[in-house]
Amino acid sequence: MKIIVCENYNEISKEGAKIIADLLREKPDCILGLATGSTPIGMYKELIGMYEAGEISFDRVTSYNLDEYYPIAPTHEQSYRYFMNANLFDHVNIDKTKTFVPNGLTEDPEKEGAAYDAAIEAAGGVDLQVLGIGQNGHIGFNEPDDALIAGTHITSLTDNTIEANSRFFASKADVPTKAFTMGIGSIMKAKKIILLANGTNKHAAVAQMLDDKITTSCPATILKAHPDVILICDRAALNG
Repeated sequence: MKIIVCENYNEISKEGAKIIADLLREKPDCILGLATGSTPIGMYKELIGMYEAGEISFDRVTSYNLDEYYPIAPTHEQSYRYFMNANLFDHVNIDKTKTFVPNGLTEDPEKEGAAYDAAIEAAGGVDLQVLGIGQNGHIGFNEPDDALIAGTHITSLTDNTIEANSRFFASKADVPTKAFTMGIGSIMKAKKIILLANGTNKHAAVAQMLDDKITTSCPATILKAHPDVILICDRAALNG
């Protein structure tokens, strides 16, 4: 795992955006695996700035998002479809019909998850997957558990994750208790992965991810088995 240590959040955002921009230039029809949450927002702003400056184009890009709350409508202000539109898609020249987010209203989650994975496979697989890391070591919404699921699936959120995400809602009670997520196997199929982490609150998870064990109690540790992962973090996340 390659580690890029940055001085602050702005540097993290710039480094992440640079890697994506380089891919867009090298492979304009690339497939991006995108993440939500507060961590990648700065990176998306950097990419919007590059697009507005004429440095990059998204016109041939296809994207698949990591996860989505369940149940939730795509028009809900806290849905991840809404998030992606507001923080990236509405501001660049991407074809929204080629931007995919798990269906948070599906009546057949098992069928939806299988179809999502099949669509990614048929498209040629994710070229670059963006990840954040939860305080408990989750990636996507793959929470610590006795066993981890390979494919895209519905999962129950831990109290730790619900508490962490409650800042985006009116109250903790409003946070959905379930979510769709790409599974560990789906994530690991990406050709390249960048993981963004900042702040002391992520240090424990980052430290465990970088130790010599792979454990389902910290799902991010599985990334040590991937051949091309870049951790982009500040000193607080790395050293505490």
